[in-house]
Parts: sequence; structure tokens; C-alpha cells
Amino acid sequence: MARPRKPLLSRDRIVGAASALVDAEGLEAVSTRRLAAELGVSGPSLYNHFRNKDEILDAVADAVSAKVDLSMFDECDARDWRTALHDWALSYRAALADHPHLVPLLARGPGRRPAGLKVADAVFGAMVRAGWPPAQATYIGALMRYFITGSALGSFARGFVKDETAYDPADYPHLGQAHLLADRQEQIDEGAFATGLRALLDGLEAQYATLRPTPHHP
Repeated sequence: MARPRKPLLSRDRIVGAASALVDAEGLEAVSTRRLAAELGVSGPSLYNHFRNKDEILDAVADAVSAKVDLSMFDECDARDWRTALHDWALSYRAALADHPHLVPLLARGPGRRPAGLKVADAVFGAMVRAGWPPAQATYIGALMRYFITGSALGSFARGFVKDETAYDPADYPHLGQAHLLADRQEQIDEGAFATGLRALLDGLEAQYATLRPTPHHP
């Protein structure tokens, strides 16, 4: 019997199936048995590509990190450090927004994931080239990750119910319109992110002005 033109199983197929499962049902839904069933293969065949479930989830998370635009941190890019951080933050948040169930895993840091490490390396390198001391560059990378992943962990607006009787003015005199927030989720979440990002970058720019930095040129 002739061999199939394409292999029955590959890393990409496994990662794709795991990613779809996480997006639909969350991290807890992933198991090697469930993935094998989704792919129509025997469970042990997965171990030809990954040692365990954690390696599969790491690969799924890294595939999301690989979608984040890093072009603004290239040495040949003309954007200053503030604009670069701003544009990167938008790209990073957009990638997370497409895969909200993966945010808790990504929030733990890159570990040994190649794409995640490239993100960390790009941010740190660009900040040092701009004149930030290495320690401060590390803090900035951590701060930006806290802010971006934190914003993607949940929706403030969705935390309120649509029932206008839920917020008695006697108890909550300033929440008379809170029942309307859920219907304005996107507007509120986008506005909150933009406001926070601007405040964060304004604060960093004020610190930067006190450094009298000398840009690093290799």
C-alpha cells in the first residue's frame, strides 16, 4: 500500500488541535487522550512529537507569541522607544485578545519558549539601545507584560450585570448606570487600555528625561 503523501501526525497538527481546544473550552480541556481523539490517532503517537501535555501547551502559547509584531524594535526602524513600546503593546494585546484562555499561561513568562524569548530579547535590546540602563530596561519589559497581560485577563465591563435593580442607589449611590456597562464592553475596555497605556508611557518618559541617556550604538 502506498504511503500517504502527508504524514498522519505532525507538531503543527497537534498544536493546531490543542489551540482550537483551548480557545473553545479552556486550558483544562486539554489532555493527551482528548487530543488524540480529536486528531483520530492513538494517544502514544503524540509522544513522538511532544513529551507531555505541558510541552504541547507551551507550543500553543509560543505560537501566539510568534504573532506579536516586533518590527518596531529593529535597529533599522525609525520609531523612538516610546512609539515602539506603544505599537508593540497594541500588537501584543491583539494577539492575546484572540486567545483569552491562554493568557494565564503566557502571563507566567516565556520560560524556554523560543518566540516568547524573542519578544523579551527584542524589548530589552531596544530599551538598552535607547539609553535605558539594563536594570531599568528589565523593569520596563516586566511592567509592560504585567499591564498587557493583566488587561487581557478579563473585562471590567463584563463584571457588571445588566439588571438595573442590582445596584440599589441606597447602597451604591454612584453606580446608577452600572447595568449599562456590559453592553459597552468593547468601548470601555479599549478606552481603559488606551488610557492606561498613555499614563504608563507618560510616566516612563518623565523618568527617561531624568536619565540624560546616551543612546547605545554597537
